[in-house]
Amino acid sequence: MTSTTEQLSATTLLRFATAGSVDDGKSTLVGRLLHDSKSVLEDQLEAVERVSADRGQDAPDLALLTDGLRAEREQGITIDVAYRYFATARRRFILADTPGHVQYTRNMVTGASTADLAVVLVDARNGVIEQTRRHAAVAALLRVPHVVLAVNKMDLVGYEEAVFAKIAEEFTSYASELGVPEITAIPISALAGDNVVEPSANMDWYGGPTVLEHLETVPVSHDLTACPARFPVQYVIRPQTAEHPDYRGYAGQIASGVLRVGEPVTVLPSGRTSVIEGIDALGEPVDIAWAPQSVTVRLKDDIDISRGDLIAPTASAPATTQDVVATVCHVADQPLAVGARVLLKHTTRTVKAIVKEIPSRLTLDDLSQHPNPGQLVANDIGRVVVRTAEPLALDAYADSRRTGSFLLIDPADGTTLAAGMAGESFASKAEAVQADEEGWDF
Repeated sequence: MTSTTEQLSATTLLRFATAGSVDDGKSTLVGRLLHDSKSVLEDQLEAVERVSADRGQDAPDLALLTDGLRAEREQGITIDVAYRYFATARRRFILADTPGHVQYTRNMVTGASTADLAVVLVDARNGVIEQTRRHAAVAALLRVPHVVLAVNKMDLVGYEEAVFAKIAEEFTSYASELGVPEITAIPISALAGDNVVEPSANMDWYGGPTVLEHLETVPVSHDLTACPARFPVQYVIRPQTAEHPDYRGYAGQIASGVLRVGEPVTVLPSGRTSVIEGIDALGEPVDIAWAPQSVTVRLKDDIDISRGDLIAPTASAPATTQDVVATVCHVADQPLAVGARVLLKHTTRTVKAIVKEIPSRLTLDDLSQHPNPGQLVANDIGRVVVRTAEPLALDAYADSRRTGSFLLIDPADGTTLAAGMAGESFASKAEAVQADEEGWDF
């Protein structure tokens, strides 16, 4: 007889994030998903029922299952990203419930940065608004491969098909312009449970999947081995013991691709070359290792390597640059201005840098670019040119979400200023079609 643990280990993992404007019902949707999929412990449900009754509510407020901060409960809003873990017989899930307020868009960036899928909620009464466009733009910038448009509160518009169709058409057109590879629209009522876990009896005109059915069946590719190998060095191991007098290993997590013993490699940014002499995984020598394994790599030549260096196969080594052109989501309260001195953190490497240019800021209403804004303020999305003090081995974000991303940090107090994505801002429609067919690099 197969154990529950064995069943779960055989299922795939889906990371997804919820987003939407204030009061669109994100936390209620998440609570409904957890409740109706039997993923809520009895004492948790009892606590929610007790608090709801104290407030004079007839039914349990399922939003309380995710809104954990006291301020969130008091104001009835989501402030920080709430992570929840649950599973069905078909798949395991890591869910990031992100805030809807404009001033918390930075939190949405955090929650969606590792997501395979984003659920964007829209209030059926309000339709697509600016914050909806903002969240669609962030999902596109972060190259989230699947987007679900959940048109919520259909019960408040009489479950009218025409209302859903109009919103779905407007959002799909906008997201397609951004290059989002796959968009699925689902009409729901999170409060009543329509089309969340169980099909709705009130919308017989809709023949598509429920939210949970789509989450369980959407194709997810976590194959990092198809990409060129990238190994950021975290730590240099030199035991210098009687048993290992000459051992020199470079420890870290393989960000992408496959490493093999005997393979010629280049160490960046120095450009020195060598050959992989050995790979140790969990203390044992192996001939091959792949992402996202944590290993120790040994090279034939004695090269000066330290934390922050990148080891890559010589045949597919990335070019180094000191001029980083990228799109950033500004996440700090203080503005990011031309001339600002910052730290740029890329994988395990942190270097000094200066913001040379801010060529444009994105206007979300029509996706136009506002030229030369001079600075970016909290929640702005814009293009930047950053000059680094030392060369970086940076991939395009379109090629690798792991080695194409970076952070800009305030050197004075360590505050994260912006999350950056190297290369082009949005995928073209042609790239979106190809990505939909082939899957994306995570």
